[in-house]
Amino acid sequence: MNSFEDNLLELIRSHPTLYRNKDKKHKSLILKENCWKEIAKSLNKKRQNVEITPIKAVRRIGDELIVLCKVPYQIDSCRMIVGTTSYRLIPGNQEGDVVYSGQGLTTGECGAHIKNIREDWNGNVTCVLPPQSSNIEVTGTMRLLVARAPGDPHLISPPQPQFKDEDIFSAQCVVPNGRPAAKILWFLDDEQLLEGVHQPVVTDEPGSDLQTVSQNITRTIRADDNNRMLACRAEHEALDQPREAKRQLIVHYPPKRLESGPITVFGLKLGAEGKLNVTVRSNPPPTAVWMVGDIRITAPHSTDNGAITALEPLHLGNGHYNVSLHLARITKEDVERTYYLQVFNDLGREEFTLRMSTMDEPAASTVNSALLLQLYGVELDTGAIVGIVVAVLVLLIAVFLGVFAFATDRWCFAGRGRELAKNSGESSDTESAAGAGRSRLAALGARVRAVIPRAKDRVQATDAHDAESQSEEKKGVIYAELALGDQTSADKPPPPSTEYAEIVYTDQPGQKEVKE
Repeated sequence: MNSFEDNLLELIRSHPTLYRNKDKKHKSLILKENCWKEIAKSLNKKRQNVEITPIKAVRRIGDELIVLCKVPYQIDSCRMIVGTTSYRLIPGNQEGDVVYSGQGLTTGECGAHIKNIREDWNGNVTCVLPPQSSNIEVTGTMRLLVARAPGDPHLISPPQPQFKDEDIFSAQCVVPNGRPAAKILWFLDDEQLLEGVHQPVVTDEPGSDLQTVSQNITRTIRADDNNRMLACRAEHEALDQPREAKRQLIVHYPPKRLESGPITVFGLKLGAEGKLNVTVRSNPPPTAVWMVGDIRITAPHSTDNGAITALEPLHLGNGHYNVSLHLARITKEDVERTYYLQVFNDLGREEFTLRMSTMDEPAASTVNSALLLQLYGVELDTGAIVGIVVAVLVLLIAVFLGVFAFATDRWCFAGRGRELAKNSGESSDTESAAGAGRSRLAALGARVRAVIPRAKDRVQATDAHDAESQSEEKKGVIYAELALGDQTSADKPPPPSTEYAEIVYTDQPGQKEVKE
């Protein structure tokens, strides 16, 4: 029994559904058919132990192709089936459309150099090699696609001639009869579209190996799409250049402003003629109406005296229009006046507010993000305004710090409180600024407290009608000046305050009266 039969028996043994009557799946014809398919597939894998490169290739008519089959053992023959013809390849023989290519039969290589590919060779290319130990040849197969150019692409889109802003647009591109199927790309002018592109659908043509591909696209129409060209481009290996199907998009939309806010026209001169210009986007073309004071002017018309003329909107291209108001002679009233403009079409309207200026246009006004301030004819840009704000903040901080230092005797005002206390002590008639004077007063107070008991201290009220008694009582009165405050430090002066006390005492027996 050879190796093929051994493999077959082993595979059948691994599928008991085929031979066990008691198996529940044995009666199912579909399951048994699937088992035989798996066995055949496994046998083919065991037989085709051939490494082949490439597995698949696409070539144009007249191109070349090298197919290499290799087995891990020495072979004595090499055969290649291309189309319906079988070629025996011999190393060293390079005559014919299909010749040997490789390192030799002893290395196990069976290669074919296919020259000048023909369309009838489209299909499988099979190499046939002798087996290593059995009498069954081993094979390897690759797929050769001989490219055939597809037909012209067809662009299928809505029949309406124009669209509106924000409309949903859908289209389909069909490229028929290509081998293989063509590749579809979408473009809007030169911009490749990736968003809204659906997956391609490939269908086989009945009774042929040709394929037709179709692809859809969905897009939200925008005003910027107006007059742009939508293209369905087909690329294929058999084409020298891509083929395209195109359609121009016409988009209608209301007038749209290009700049926001009020508009100021600079550089005008009193006594000279001037013009107010506004650029808008619109499709279809807009109608312009100017309001100059109480006068309404519809373009293209003028005032009765011809001093002011509203010009017809001028098409600049791609939906842009220049709307202008011409003044024959600019007066002071014209500069002080505010002008209003309405631009409209069938889909909507846009309004503008304009002013004139006899000043030159500032450089910052050409930048959308710039900030411009005019004060009494002086124009300040963003940098100048920021500098002024920073300077004011620094000045406010400096004033605050100065007031804080003055109030709290800090920094440059640190010696202020000490000098005030010193000057106050020197100007007092009853206080001594020197430490020695304070010490003497403290000693005098201590002697008075030692001589007079605290329990007998009292304050006497004098009687106004007894002058003589009052004179006698004054003989026993001592006036003392008491310095209040911390006396422990001689460096720090006491607070500028002085208290006076009247001390009254009586004569004690045996004490001699002392007259002052």
